[in-house]
Amino acid sequence: MKQLILATTNSRKIKEANLAAKYIGGIKIIPKSLDIHELQAIDGAHVAAHKAKEAFAQIKKPVVVTDTNWDIPALNGFPGPYMKQVAQWFTANDWINLIRLHNDKTIIFIEIIAFYDGKTSKIFQKDYKGVIANSARGKGHNSIEQVAEFNGRTLAEGHDIGKVAYKAEDYIWVDFLKWFQDYE
Repeated sequence: MKQLILATTNSRKIKEANLAAKYIGGIKIIPKSLDIHELQAIDGAHVAAHKAKEAFAQIKKPVVVTDTNWDIPALNGFPGPYMKQVAQWFTANDWINLIRLHNDKTIIFIEIIAFYDGKTSKIFQKDYKGVIANSARGKGHNSIEQVAEFNGRTLAEGHDIGKVAYKAEDYIWVDFLKWFQDYE
């Protein structure tokens, strides 16, 4: 069985990677906690590629990282790749208040997967469309998860019941893992 090091401690990211690995078969995800300096830039793919190179520099083994960007069209793409920091500052109600006067409540979750092995750099990216809920629901580990609704429930509600937002085959992880099966 092939093994893949995933540099994260984020339970959602680990769960989605494992779900896709089970769907594909033959790949074991090995989560690894690393202290990675996260570059601040507008281009999420650039941020993810940098994180993958930073992770590789620490462990000297092929590694994959994920980076999440959030795009709220009514707010001109805010918060983009700055999601992690903004979610620490904002409460769930701050998100609701920001979007309250807009007709378009769309939120786009952009998942980016970056792989690096010292030579090969590979990026996979996929957008998932949802809406900002009218009220906070669920516990979630950050504020946006309590209001970002996909398929009828917020990400936080999904966490609360041990579910993810999509079926395994809908995740960008499946595309990446299919590529990874043929890697080497």
